[in-house]
Amino acid sequence: MRAIGQFFKNLMTNKAMLFMVLPGTLWFLLFSYLPMFGTIIAFKEYRFSRDGFWASIVNSKWVGLQNFKFLFSTNDAYIITRNTVLYNFVFIILGLVLSVALAIVLSEIVNKKLAKVYQTGMFLPYFLSWVIVGYFAFSFLSMDKGMLNQILGWFGMEPVQWYSEAKYWPIFLTLISLWKSVGYNSVVYLAAIMGIDKSLYEAAMIDGANKWQQIKAITLPMLKPLMTILTLLAIGKIFYADFGLFYQVPRDSGTLYSVTNVIDTYVYRGLKTTGEIGMSTAAGLYQSVVGFILVMVSNYIVRKYDKENALF
Repeated sequence: MRAIGQFFKNLMTNKAMLFMVLPGTLWFLLFSYLPMFGTIIAFKEYRFSRDGFWASIVNSKWVGLQNFKFLFSTNDAYIITRNTVLYNFVFIILGLVLSVALAIVLSEIVNKKLAKVYQTGMFLPYFLSWVIVGYFAFSFLSMDKGMLNQILGWFGMEPVQWYSEAKYWPIFLTLISLWKSVGYNSVVYLAAIMGIDKSLYEAAMIDGANKWQQIKAITLPMLKPLMTILTLLAIGKIFYADFGLFYQVPRDSGTLYSVTNVIDTYVYRGLKTTGEIGMSTAAGLYQSVVGFILVMVSNYIVRKYDKENALF
């Protein structure tokens, strides 16, 4: 009884804080935890019933791991897994380096009004739809009137059918992804830099440290915990691909599937063609489980060498 009384006493003491986190808690319960019950579809041959969604799940036939077998028994299993992991690995590494570098550059701009203009310009691409970005890319890569082919024509070179040449698209997709995301991510690091005690830089200047030495000795170490946490969270999504980037930007060109087909686009095309909801659920469960394992392993490694910067 004493423990129960202490529990309710703590609730009343922290009621203001609890009310603040209540909307976020409800959001997670409704959209993150309740849908977990739907993962049972991954082990069933889901067939829609007129009695409703839950009745459809209950009445569907158990198939065990057949959906997972179908997903990974195709010749495309290696390609889509390779593309998903390698692209995300490149995006994480380059995105981290460029975001931190950009945040440091913005923090060193003396004219703060000009810095706000730069920051807004780099922040804007994040809010653009992938459909719009896909048309932007098409305006550059179109065979007939694309800007790149026009530039090649000025130098007397033959136009290139960009949407049929797979070898160029790893570079295109990487550049487009970084262009869209780096500006947004840099704002997070810029906010962290603005929170660093200015007296640290003043003391370094008195000791004769130049800008690079200040960045190396103060800025980067102070950003290290944030960099570690964001990287760990990104590793958890390494088996997830940005559907819009890999579907809308290449315009679903079949000749580019070897370098643009990832798990998300493969599942979408399979669902659109066969209507097998169980297979798409199996793919989502596979991505979630592997992502969870990667986060736990990565956090264990970080915790082993630097306990203070671990996620938990």
